[in-house]
Amino acid sequence: MGLGMTISSCHPSVRPMSIEEKSDPMGPLDGYLPYLLNRAGARIATAFSEEVRPLGATLQTWRVLAALHERDGRRMGDLSETTSIEVSTLTRLVDGMEKSGLAARRRDTSDARVVTLFVTAAGRRMTQKILPIAQRYEKVALQGFSEAEAAMLKAALHRVYDNMDALQAP
Repeated sequence: MGLGMTISSCHPSVRPMSIEEKSDPMGPLDGYLPYLLNRAGARIATAFSEEVRPLGATLQTWRVLAALHERDGRRMGDLSETTSIEVSTLTRLVDGMEKSGLAARRRDTSDARVVTLFVTAAGRRMTQKILPIAQRYEKVALQGFSEAEAAMLKAALHRVYDNMDALQAP
């Protein structure tokens, strides 16, 4: 199973399948990976969104600020891929971030067709307010995991994400 855990030590609802369940290829909903991923992600996203709303931010705003914190001056396509926000939605989001003074678009000096996004001083201040909240959410989500287990979980999630490329049309 990996992560140094047995099936029964993970969660009470995760257990070996009965003969009847094995005949159902999906099995019970609480054992279906896409459901579990969405359920955990939705719970984190909802709580996080409620917590950053009083700061004037949204989860999507945070994703963009976090990506710019990691590497400022990103192209919109790169930001879209990194943040998992569709380009059209990202464009509207960045419009709002510019109006709020959190980010600024600039033309690339070597290629005027390319637009890059940079965080502003106000965006850096917002990032510094949200960063401890984001770190706390990760700490809570990984409570009970060793460092090695957390690293394995993150690596597994990267693999799951990459595996989904197989569903793209050839």
